[in-house]
Amino acid sequence: MSIIDLKEELSSTTYPGRGIIAGLSEDGKYAVSAYWTMGRSAGSRNRIFVVEDEVVRTKAFDEKLIAGDPSLIIYAAVRVLGEKTIVTNGDQTDTIYDGLKQGLTFEESLRSRKYEHDAPNYTPRISSLLDIESKKLAYSLSILKSDEGNPDNCLRFTFTYDNPVPSQGHYIHTYMKDGNPLPSFSGEPVKVAIKGDIEEFSSTIWNSLNDENKVSLFVRYIDIQNGTSVTKIINKNK
Repeated sequence: MSIIDLKEELSSTTYPGRGIIAGLSEDGKYAVSAYWTMGRSAGSRNRIFVVEDEVVRTKAFDEKLIAGDPSLIIYAAVRVLGEKTIVTNGDQTDTIYDGLKQGLTFEESLRSRKYEHDAPNYTPRISSLLDIESKKLAYSLSILKSDEGNPDNCLRFTFTYDNPVPSQGHYIHTYMKDGNPLPSFSGEPVKVAIKGDIEEFSSTIWNSLNDENKVSLFVRYIDIQNGTSVTKIINKNK
């Protein structure tokens, strides 16, 4: 699989939905994680990321605009357990966190979950786990999705990368393109280039996403040797 330019990949569609990138920085020193939200409806756009220690949560920007099931848009997107960082697009963040604490694997923890209950889209649940145990990065990406819109069958895919290469990462997202209903992501995660420090990488992502539909962005660089991290948050709502 060839390395895809991140700017070109993100700007190729107006609505890739929520997306996750995991990978290794150019200098090989940092585990890199990114997650963003997008929205077409007023409810989906009514969100911001807030940081509470190492936890990143979604929060309604205007509480009066909350409608429907808030669990689909209000959740802990990022949690840390020891040397492991969990990043997802829903409340399965907590499911993975609890599963790992109980000795389950990343994949086993997600067996109790499936795609989101937002028919007819059945939005996929996408998740990532970055592990810097033994001062070496390994990461996994997961997607749980309906069988081409059939809600009776949940398709489960996990992709694991044991020996990441500097300046490379993998990108997975919820939708292939805009549509009604929205078509779920298909295939393997896209191999993308990771360039620059956290400021440059964050700017690349944010400036490449569709300006009308982008909502919030989280990026974290984690020092593989000592576990310290720096986080960048960009919210369209201010």
